[in-house]
Amino acid sequence: MTLVTDLRDAGLAGRGGAAFSTATKVEAAHTHDADLIVNACDGELGAAKDGWVVEHHLDAVARAAALVAPGRRRRIRYAAHRGSATALRLRSAGLDLLEVPGRYVSSEETSLISLAQGGLARPMTKRQPFVRGGTDSTGRRIRPTVVLNSETMWRIGQVVDYGPEWFRSFGTAVEPGPRLVTISAPGIRGRVVQTEAGTPVADLLHHAGGPFPETSPVLVGGLGGAFLTIAEARGLRWESQDLARFGATVGPGVIEVFDDRQCPVVIVDRILAWAAGESAGQCGPCMFGLPAVAGDWHALAVGADPRAWARLQERVGLLPGRGACRFPDGVAGFVRSALRVFGPHLAVHAAAGSSPSGCPDLDRRADHVRTA
Repeated sequence: MTLVTDLRDAGLAGRGGAAFSTATKVEAAHTHDADLIVNACDGELGAAKDGWVVEHHLDAVARAAALVAPGRRRRIRYAAHRGSATALRLRSAGLDLLEVPGRYVSSEETSLISLAQGGLARPMTKRQPFVRGGTDSTGRRIRPTVVLNSETMWRIGQVVDYGPEWFRSFGTAVEPGPRLVTISAPGIRGRVVQTEAGTPVADLLHHAGGPFPETSPVLVGGLGGAFLTIAEARGLRWESQDLARFGATVGPGVIEVFDDRQCPVVIVDRILAWAAGESAGQCGPCMFGLPAVAGDWHALAVGADPRAWARLQERVGLLPGRGACRFPDGVAGFVRSALRVFGPHLAVHAAAGSSPSGCPDLDRRADHVRTA
């Protein structure tokens, strides 16, 4: 059996978020003699699992990398954020390190390819997958390069070592195989848990120190994911088909429970302000759309402009499908889910003219804590 056949039989999909067939990417890499970039950046909000894989299973990742990109003509590089503990481990292991700026879009697939070939760590528009090579928008030639994240590489090694049947003994028929998820909650940050698709979300929340108050919001999938109420989260299985009912997916494997003593409108306001500043500054949706969406949310949060509600709804609908990468698409889904879960709370802000520091619900919770 060949590597590609084993991967196809196993049904391994990428663990970085897009869930694209790993067999298809590896087959294309072999066909086009592609270089390999192992992405260990943990670029998603709250992610930590790829750094965990580097810390605990780097030898297995390196063995799998040699199978994906065999031969001396193919270069294997390991991407990590500049100055991170992961970068230090990769450098200490003597591996070819690609140091990436600590920005959200810098660890996107085409950003890494651009950086590896002498360009800036910014997303590139693809006329075809860069695993086949080609040119960027300026005519610069791009050598064939495939990008796989470090958990995916570890799973490739497991398929080789234990076989496709072993791999499919975990998870579901649609999303097979063992998986990692990063879980955060008040007092717990970046706990990496070994699990599989189909696991009750309630069981995963137990690893975060639950049970949690009914007013605790849950974010599944990071900035490209969706908010849920704690009751919704407890009733779901961690599989994309079930999560899709609320606009979420298994995605990059991130779950975060927020402190119910914090105003959710303020939480979203801070995340959107940060997201607007993470733009690569080269496409309209990021340059203008994301700051406008963040500004509308903030105007509602501080009660400065009730008309921002209509603008926010319209702008969120205009973001998807227009940029070089999927960053605006993810933020649009994030905002839609925040409107669904926190819409009534946001309306209170807008109508009362309350500032983020004076959220009525937050004040009531604080009074309850003080008198309890």
